[in-house]
Amino acid sequence: MGAMTRGRVGLLAALSALLLQGCMVGPDYKGPPTMTAASGQAFTRGQAVRGDATISVADWWTVLGDPTLDRLETTALAASPDLAAAEARVREGRAKLASQQAELLPTTGTSALYLHTHGGAGLLSSLAGSSSQSAAASSQAAGAGSSSEDFDFYEVGFDATWEVDLFGGKRRAAQAAAASTQAQIANLADAQVSLTADVARAYVNLRDQQQRLALAQKTVALQQKMRALTEQRAAAGTASTLDVTRLDTEVEQSQGDLIPLQAGIEEQLDLLATLTAQAPGALDALLAVPGPVPLPPSQVAVGDPASLLRRRPDIRAAERQIASNNATIGQHVADYFPKLQLLGNLGFSSTDVSQLFDGGAFSTIVAPILQWKPFDFGRTAAAVHEAKAERDEAVAQYESTVLKALNDAETALSRYGYQEKAVANLERVKASADEAARLTRMRYQGGTTTLTDVLDTERQRVQSEQGLAQGQAELTQDFVALEKSLGLGWGAGS
Repeated sequence: MGAMTRGRVGLLAALSALLLQGCMVGPDYKGPPTMTAASGQAFTRGQAVRGDATISVADWWTVLGDPTLDRLETTALAASPDLAAAEARVREGRAKLASQQAELLPTTGTSALYLHTHGGAGLLSSLAGSSSQSAAASSQAAGAGSSSEDFDFYEVGFDATWEVDLFGGKRRAAQAAAASTQAQIANLADAQVSLTADVARAYVNLRDQQQRLALAQKTVALQQKMRALTEQRAAAGTASTLDVTRLDTEVEQSQGDLIPLQAGIEEQLDLLATLTAQAPGALDALLAVPGPVPLPPSQVAVGDPASLLRRRPDIRAAERQIASNNATIGQHVADYFPKLQLLGNLGFSSTDVSQLFDGGAFSTIVAPILQWKPFDFGRTAAAVHEAKAERDEAVAQYESTVLKALNDAETALSRYGYQEKAVANLERVKASADEAARLTRMRYQGGTTTLTDVLDTERQRVQSEQGLAQGQAELTQDFVALEKSLGLGWGAGS
């Protein structure tokens, strides 16, 4: 390559570096709108249940202390097809981002041509001239005359096309793709939050219904004992047939209550199998043996609204969507301005293959092309207005998402706090029922009361135990809802 050619290349490189520093039109992103409702404030609900422990973002369910639940959560995070789909969308977004970033670079290519003609010297001369290759190749073709001899033409070259991003349209497109990819990453985290909460809810429902079934079966057994005893008293003339019939009705009703509980257990087993990407029935062996409902800690870490806004994936996704739409505005604003495209070609051409790479067969082309559409009958303006409307919609969606998130957290805190009080009351009811059953048994042993009274107080004791178990299950469900409202559960298993 000669000194003049090297000089051209150096000049082109310097010009390219200068043009890369071009401006970017359109609005610069300045962050999401300030939500004064969440600025510098603390949550107002559920003050009594809060603790100072650090929030466990990734694996909040471990505080419930249930190894089986831990196993199910880990399996779900590793195998869920919903998470796999969300992960695929992240990869798709990253591929689009790479494509947009590549648009900032030249498009290059190589070519090779061989042409054989018979009696076509004029055509060959025209081809050599129109291909903008060396003057030597053209004169060789033209000098062949109008004879009917055979001629060969050879050409190899390297070309590049580059649209200079003078006004930042391509860089804005890359910014939009980057923000969109970040939104997809936040959506993946949000899917993890939903999945871990769904698994915990289904597991708590399963253990609750298993426990309720066992207590209901105990109630049926007590009622059957009372019915048998009443039947004996009726035979002795100390009870009526009506008393026996009433107890028959109670037994039948209680046995009927077992059916929906049994159906509910199978439903939750199948739901957990689906959530962990397994076929229905796959978890029956693991979960068929009833277990206790896992209970939350006495106090939970909550944080404050400001940390909630930073942590909840749906809020982060909404914020990134604003950034993406904002960059799209600049992408369309750049269409108002001229576009500069640089075409470059380095090549060799000759009618003699042995002379193809001689210095005289080398040629270069640098061709700047300026394009501008000052009159597009409102197409660009319409695209800009559409992008601005989409940005404004994203802002409104962000504000709505923030307000709903704050409401979710406050509601979950309130429910959890009141349910904790309800459980404390149910514990007192059960303690009273336990004491009444104990005293009745003592009186029966002393001969001052009947077996019927013993069975009746025992039935009341079982009912109080059922109420407490149900209340505790609701408390754990409220705990799950609280953790979800705080945006916890993402990042686990990754």
